[in-house]
Amino acid sequence: MTRSTPLAMLAALSLAACSETVQDRIAADWAPVYPVPAIETTRQMPTGAIYSETAPGLFAADRRAAQVGDILTVDFTERFSGRDVQGTSLSRSDASSITLPSGLPFGINDADLTMGAERSFSGSGTTTQSNSLTGRVSVTVVRVLPGGNLEVQGQRRLTMTSGVEYVRLRGVVRPSDISPDNVVRSDRLAHAEIEYVGAGPASDAARQGWMRRLVDTASPL
Repeated sequence: MTRSTPLAMLAALSLAACSETVQDRIAADWAPVYPVPAIETTRQMPTGAIYSETAPGLFAADRRAAQVGDILTVDFTERFSGRDVQGTSLSRSDASSITLPSGLPFGINDADLTMGAERSFSGSGTTTQSNSLTGRVSVTVVRVLPGGNLEVQGQRRLTMTSGVEYVRLRGVVRPSDISPDNVVRSDRLAHAEIEYVGAGPASDAARQGWMRRLVDTASPL
């Protein structure tokens, strides 16, 4: 084993640990938000009732998320597909002729000079992309907007032998789109931000290195 082999292994392990550290820092921004208990300014007099009149009853039928800190389940139904076809065709031709006058010195006879140039270019390209994401993620309500809509966010962290994967979601939910079992479809979210990222050896192996990306960017071919 050469001396450079341990250094390469150490560099690979350092990069894998670095990618996980970066994702862990990002995960802190997606932490759940819990409601702050209001400070009681006046002591309520007992009414003799067993349950609070302001709290939802034990057998309340509506258990849908409505307040900050409530949990809501999002059902992913994301399917996108697109196709872009482009074509370009350019052509240009030039022609000119010159007639020399008679009586030129050095024995040049009458002659016609003809010049021409022609250029053409054609190209075409097709791009096809398709993405799908299915599953469920539970999120929490982080803010109730003035109109009654709910801003939600949440993430799920999956630890596997090949690394760590994160599924993150943020968006605005309309209360009427929440089903009675407290589930909303992802295509009902406004301003939705969905992230599915990985960190670890497997994710790093599937990603081009920074040097290769730099070479591809600077290459004229």
